[in-house]
Amino acid sequence: MAQSPASPPTSPLRTRTGAAAALAVAALLALVVSLLSVQGTAHAAGVTATVTKNSVWDTGYTAAVTISNTTSSTVDGWTVTLDLPSGTTVSSHWDARRSGSGGSYTFTGAGWNDSIAPGGSVSFGFVAGGTGDPTGCTVNGAPCSGGSDPDPDPDPGTGETPVEEHGRVHVCGTTLCDESGAPVQLRGMSTHGIQWYDGCLTDGSLDALADDWMADVIRLSMYIQEDGYETDPRGFTDRMHQLIDEATERGMYVIVDWHMLTPGDPHYNTERAKTFFAEIADRHAGKTNVLYEIANEPNGDDVDWSSIKSYAEEVIPVIRSRDADSVVLVGTPGWSSLGVSQGNGPDEIIGNPVDADNIMYTFHFYAATHRDQYLDALDTAVQRIPVFVTEFGTETASGDGGHDFAMAERYLDLMERENISWTKWNYSDDFRSGAAFTPGTCAAGGPWNGSSLKESGTWARDQIRAGSSA
Repeated sequence: MAQSPASPPTSPLRTRTGAAAALAVAALLALVVSLLSVQGTAHAAGVTATVTKNSVWDTGYTAAVTISNTTSSTVDGWTVTLDLPSGTTVSSHWDARRSGSGGSYTFTGAGWNDSIAPGGSVSFGFVAGGTGDPTGCTVNGAPCSGGSDPDPDPDPGTGETPVEEHGRVHVCGTTLCDESGAPVQLRGMSTHGIQWYDGCLTDGSLDALADDWMADVIRLSMYIQEDGYETDPRGFTDRMHQLIDEATERGMYVIVDWHMLTPGDPHYNTERAKTFFAEIADRHAGKTNVLYEIANEPNGDDVDWSSIKSYAEEVIPVIRSRDADSVVLVGTPGWSSLGVSQGNGPDEIIGNPVDADNIMYTFHFYAATHRDQYLDALDTAVQRIPVFVTEFGTETASGDGGHDFAMAERYLDLMERENISWTKWNYSDDFRSGAAFTPGTCAAGGPWNGSSLKESGTWARDQIRAGSSA
């Protein structure tokens, strides 16, 4: 059901549970590096920059740099120079061009993010080898502004984030429960493929998803083929590390989506999946907000439930040996339709479940295509097995075409009644009707609501906010 930008396939509340530990992690991950106070032309020009550490380990860290334009005019071009102490270097970067070495590095726009709209921002990131904080920062030749709040609160209305409320979620019976054992329904958005729409995942857009949309969860869709992971395993893995850290910083749950689609047999990518999930689980097992989706949409006449089950029982132990407690999401036959799109249904899954604990089964639907037969299958399944709807749309299964909001709301009613968590496709400015934003929004740095929203985006934002307890 999830599609490439060029040729779509035709596929079918907030209380402080565990607050002490959560806040300790948040304080580390959201540490803003205080640099130099804003002076002279930087403040006058209304161009500022902040450097934020996202993840720290013994020999290095990742950081994001956000350049903001507080003026009423477009800023054409930006240059950020960072000075690092002896023993600390930049080993890799993204979303910018880099020059320099040793103690001083200069970053400029990557092309698509050269300009900054009035009131907008752009960002880039880097991985540091060594633990020293930047000792100096300039933007367009003048001092950067330094953030001084060590624990920014993404939810000023309540002072709590979804993760602070619920802690580590787990499967209890046929639903998702929070750390205290109370049922919880997470609502949020799925990204489009990060190989095409990575520019839609900026500090500004992620802040908007957490603060304005009030999402509990983000699903990070990393395609395996289709110009995705297999073309650059190291680069895509590093980017997923960064995005997981950024979602964590904002107090959202994050679904790590192994977005296999073509070919539809998950066994085609088993070894790749083991390699990827071993590293992801190694790095992020200490977090309380990470869920693993190990096979996006298994599909094909020869890809039956027994084959998907055997794949899951091969990959899940790789995760469990590193992260014993997080929820694993298992794809289902027929593009994760619980088998309906292949002429079957949930009975074969119910009768032969995966041999693993703390797992859920995924269901995807597109309301203008998937009618009562699919809705009934979901209703049947959730009486017997735990289900997470990790992808859906109000449009047709191609991700385009007209919307059927009435049918989509029938699904939402069922999901609310049965406490089924969901993420909607997709948080990008793809040209199709299922994308949240109008084309060009991401390159312009927003805005992330209002006139930039397509009909689908307005509807999705309203549904997420309606489910928030903030």
